[in-house]
Amino acid sequence: MSVSTHVLDTARGRPAAGVPVRLDRYEGDTWRSLAEAATDGDGRWAAPPDAGSADGTYRLRFGTGPYFAERGETCFYPEVCVIFTIADAGQHHHVPLLLSPYGYSTYRGS
Repeated sequence: MSVSTHVLDTARGRPAAGVPVRLDRYEGDTWRSLAEAATDGDGRWAAPPDAGSADGTYRLRFGTGPYFAERGETCFYPEVCVIFTIADAGQHHHVPLLLSPYGYSTYRGS
């Protein structure tokens, strides 16, 4: 399994570099952290291949508050969590995030 994301700042019309990202897996009744870092200069982040290799429920947590605070902007959503299910761990799962200070959207990418 591989999980990646691409965060785009739609208000600025450019990639969102430096957004903290964490990948968690739901196990039993709790979330277990698998990997975390920040998006690169192109707004991209990929979890290490060993971060998870099983079907299940996962969560990408984006630190949008710190990202906007670093730019001197306020935002309505200080954290964005995208929860998704992996039913075929052999596939790549790309989860883009389109972000602005007062809204966001996501979808399953390719």
